Amino acid sequence: MRNLTLLTDLYELTMGQGYFNEGRHEERAVFDVFFRPNRMITYSVAAGMEQAADYLENLHFDGEDIAYLRSLGIFSEDYLSYLSALRFTGDVRAVREGEIVFPYEPIFTVSAPMVEAQLVETALLTFINHQTLIASKAAKICAAAGGGVMEFGLRRAQGADAGVYGARAAMIGGCVGTSNVYAGKLFHVPVSGTMAHSWVMNFPSELEAFRAYARSFPDGCMLLVDTYDTLRSGVPNAIRVFEELRRAGHEPVGIRLDSGDLAYLSKKARAMLDEAGFERAIICASGDLDETLIRSLKEQGACIDIWGVGTKLITSADMPALGGVYKLAAVYEDGKEIPKIKVSDTTEKITNPGVKEVWRIYDKETGKAIADYITRAGERLDPSRPLTIFHPVDTWKRMTIENFTVRDLREDLFRGGKRVSPARPLSEICAYRAQEMSHFWEEYLRQDMPHIYKVDLSDALYRLKQELVERYRR
Repeated sequence: MRNLTLLTDLYELTMGQGYFNEGRHEERAVFDVFFRPNRMITYSVAAGMEQAADYLENLHFDGEDIAYLRSLGIFSEDYLSYLSALRFTGDVRAVREGEIVFPYEPIFTVSAPMVEAQLVETALLTFINHQTLIASKAAKICAAAGGGVMEFGLRRAQGADAGVYGARAAMIGGCVGTSNVYAGKLFHVPVSGTMAHSWVMNFPSELEAFRAYARSFPDGCMLLVDTYDTLRSGVPNAIRVFEELRRAGHEPVGIRLDSGDLAYLSKKARAMLDEAGFERAIICASGDLDETLIRSLKEQGACIDIWGVGTKLITSADMPALGGVYKLAAVYEDGKEIPKIKVSDTTEKITNPGVKEVWRIYDKETGKAIADYITRAGERLDPSRPLTIFHPVDTWKRMTIENFTVRDLREDLFRGGKRVSPARPLSEICAYRAQEMSHFWEEYLRQDMPHIYKVDLSDALYRLKQELVERYRR
């Protein structure tokens, strides 16, 4: 495993030097990871927690790291000596990977000595921002398709790690497989792929190219039919090879369309395949697809069974960054919590102070999620009594909930530097995401004009926030 301890911004280390000089490096601090809303975010699928946990477990500066930091000429020897022995000793509470999450709620909270808590900011945001972004994009694409989405984006990813961990995140979001062989090996997920146009172009004719491929893969024959002319050449030649395969005792898989009017071509190709007796042959489509185009194709009656989605998934083309942040929520002095807040003229940038918990409230009869509720640590919800919640900005927007159940949205990931929540196989994470998504009404998950899911503050947290805002503005 690579040592990623230096995967950080320089200011994390310079602040650490400052805390060390001030004697505050062992002061305990609490930081929250959360993301703010924008017009593209309706919901998100939390991902990247496994890589974040691996990073924290393996946090250490080796000799080469210390030598490099020394060469910068900005750190004292006693601070470098301190760093050489540093390990993560803190606590972490986090949502599970695959959890459906919303703006403002802390999805990953670090409580640790100040230097440790500050140092890990950049790496944690790198892991969680990227994978949550791609998992969320995948979830929206898979919802539009109704399933059957393959991740095809490695060659368009912003680097090898983005391709590999983007494929992992896409699986969490609902994809059924990937073209990325390395990701398939690492994460034990299905891999899929057939041929490129170059295969067809490398033979004297399209028919010869198809026959050659069928000889190599008689039981896995899917043919790319749009190299020259989809309906006059590609599909007829594919059918001819399929007939030859069937006579030899093999059944073809299907065809792939990668360009042109996918709605028109898929319907025509479906009719041609059916007429030739290949009703079970599937049609796969690829070529700059996303949730908007997939939904449009389905509305047009496109006969597509499998969707290969690459560039717009692996890059999250319409929203290339999640914008998750890591903000100080509290410090401890003599064991006492001192809540901290960032105040801004932009309301959305005012943070929620203090050590917090996040609860999901469900309707007891339907099992559907009603709202998420952020409280101060130690608060408990009593489902036997009505609960009135209110919008944290437009406080006149209120509703009273009865007959409900609640769930703590987060679990302990680390205690005292030791991981206490097990690593889960990707298949379990994917199943959890599907299960949790089923608890939300379609109105909250739809692509166009979704109903805004409520994320509200408890009375105690709201009062604390207002008190701190007024204090610092004075």
